[in-house]
Amino acid sequence: MLAHERLDVYKCSIELLASLLRIANSLPKGHASLADQMKRAGMSVPFNLAEGVGKATAPDQKRYFLIARGSAMECGAILDVCRVMNLVDVPEFDAAKALVERVVSMLTRMGR
Repeated sequence: MLAHERLDVYKCSIELLASLLRIANSLPKGHASLADQMKRAGMSVPFNLAEGVGKATAPDQKRYFLIARGSAMECGAILDVCRVMNLVDVPEFDAAKALVERVVSMLTRMGR
């Protein structure tokens, strides 16, 4: 098992990505750009987290953790847009937003 795979934040980011992919794949036609942005932002979180864990110095690690945090916050904003546009069910939205909040909280601490 790789070092990043042991982290709760990584496991949560993968769970968040799975939720975002379900939502993105259920969006109606005409929202391909929104779905693409959701997928890219969602993938960026575990990618940058894993890359940060692999860095040798604390400043390099923190930089990637904060990039991952920014991507997670972007995921939250994308979910808000989907909710305002009535493109996502409330329970699905609530579950995804809870994961976003959890991931952002953990990455905030890691970026200090």
